[in-house]
Amino acid sequence: MDTSAYCQARSRLPEKLLEKLFGQVAQRLEEKVTTEYLWCGRNVKVIDGSTVSMPDTVENQKAYPQPKSQKPGCGFPIAKIGVIFSLATGAAVALVIDVLNTHDIKLARKLYQFLNPLDILLGDRAFCAYADMVSIKNLECDAVFRKHQARTTSMRKGKIVGDCDKLVTWYKPKKCPQGLSELEFAALPPTLVVREIYYYIIIPGFRTERVSLITTLLDTTTYSALEIVGLYGKRWDVELDLRHLKTTLGMDVLRCKTPSMVRKEIYVYLLAYNLLRSLMWSAGTTYGTPPLRLSLQGTRHHLNNFIPELLAATSKQRHLIYRTLLKVPNRPARSEARVRKRRPKAYPLMTKPRNELRKQLQTA
Repeated sequence: MDTSAYCQARSRLPEKLLEKLFGQVAQRLEEKVTTEYLWCGRNVKVIDGSTVSMPDTVENQKAYPQPKSQKPGCGFPIAKIGVIFSLATGAAVALVIDVLNTHDIKLARKLYQFLNPLDILLGDRAFCAYADMVSIKNLECDAVFRKHQARTTSMRKGKIVGDCDKLVTWYKPKKCPQGLSELEFAALPPTLVVREIYYYIIIPGFRTERVSLITTLLDTTTYSALEIVGLYGKRWDVELDLRHLKTTLGMDVLRCKTPSMVRKEIYVYLLAYNLLRSLMWSAGTTYGTPPLRLSLQGTRHHLNNFIPELLAATSKQRHLIYRTLLKVPNRPARSEARVRKRRPKAYPLMTKPRNELRKQLQTA
């Protein structure tokens, strides 16, 4: 079957159009969120970074080079992506694409423009920096990050406001951090008051781990320490959202052979993902089930099975079809080890380009 016509039509789709469609679907879904789905009356966004692989072509290698640790011809081009997800809907609301060696915090600074006033940004320790906390506050937003490992914890400093809860004054760095211009660094305030909440993870047989959270939510009455600790526990949801994108939908290994088509492919994946989240939201809110308890994979399978019926059905019949969406039990504080059950094939890794390997086979 000749697919050239399909490929030519696909290449004519403007990248900006796909980016706009992805953003519009996310925005319309966010507009449906009611107060009951908010955290302490605030909308929470979760930020994280990941990578995607693509075919080994000259164009892709030039735009998104493979890791420097791999020999030429033995690796694949890899792009770094930064994504902001909505904690309430699970939808991806913002995306940025860059090269592999881009630090997560550099991606984050390109994503702050997509935050709305009063949003709360939730992230891991990679995003916990002085300049970024200031930038988020300047946008009339707040942040909840895990404390960066480079910052030492002192029990004696700070104003105690509760059990394992204190207000701490941070001071502007003495040197301009990488990624900031001299003007941006000069505009930073000399001090910043943040709230530090710490707790302990105790697992029998393992060393007790202390976790410190840094937040700009200073009101201890509205935002209790227990509520904030519980909120950070939901940060794991972003890992599940990325897994849905990369594993469930198959975005982990892209198929397009040029950088522009690679970016289009990523936007189409996120567009499809958001459309599934929109369907889950519609089904859940219509039938009194929390939308995030529905299965994204089950929604996808049912949608594929019922597309012919949906096209031919009336509006009333579509509501009956929504009832078939798979529902899964709630699993709070879920944590899974990053291991693989299926064993890989016992072939050695590719350490030389294929043309050299062919020559070795011919001379052997």
